[in-house]
Amino acid sequence: MLVALDVDGTLLHYDGHLSGAVRDAVQAVARAGHHVTIATGRSVLGVMEIAEMLGLERGAAVASNGAVTLELDPAQPSGYRLLETVTFDPAPVLKALENAWPDAVVAVEEIGIGSKVSAPFPDGELLGRQKVVSWGELAAEPTTRVTFRSPTGTSEDFVALAPRLGLHGVSYGVGYTAWLDINPEGVSKASALEQIRRELHVEPSATLAIGDHRNDLEMLTWAARGVAMGQALDDVKAVADEVTDSIDDDGAVPVLRSLVVQ
Repeated sequence: MLVALDVDGTLLHYDGHLSGAVRDAVQAVARAGHHVTIATGRSVLGVMEIAEMLGLERGAAVASNGAVTLELDPAQPSGYRLLETVTFDPAPVLKALENAWPDAVVAVEEIGIGSKVSAPFPDGELLGRQKVVSWGELAAEPTTRVTFRSPTGTSEDFVALAPRLGLHGVSYGVGYTAWLDINPEGVSKASALEQIRRELHVEPSATLAIGDHRNDLEMLTWAARGVAMGQALDDVKAVADEVTDSIDDDGAVPVLRSLVVQ
């Protein structure tokens, strides 16, 4: 089976820790021969951090909400090799974002390096180097993702704001906080996972995904067995085939254990 796993709120608790039970369950699924695939909004650097925590050295992974696909490869100096990147011109998006929200900061992703930013993000929110540049330099090159973040706004604020920005030719999703990720049009975790599925020759009926947030909607719909975490948003639960326990109770564990022959 192809087993696609969201990270934050699915594998990792909100304080950032990974329980031993989740780690053991993921490893058991991998040992059983299933294709364990991290599928996250985090960057490539974030994927590698999670892979190390899980003890995974091989397999495909999806980063940046589907804009980057990579293969874990311990033979590579970085521990991975890029399979595909999908980029877009950030200039029109940045024009719409500039002055759209007081105190907001913007990041443009640089794969495997970090981000170019309009101003520093709060500590711990972006991995890798943060290089403060002008808005003109932010828009200078194609990118896989633009992130718009406010330390004082709320998720509800950004849900209301996003449609008013008039964004065209891109996909976007709002996080649990005032966090807006913008990716190339048509790109999602599901689009990247479908390509991986085809390359692995896995039947569509042999796909499972677990997630908890808006950027998991397409992935849960794509999977033959889409599982929402117990604390997931109602619209995420609505598209899922089943709902498991919450992250506080390591809800991914019984789902993963169901894939391992006892």
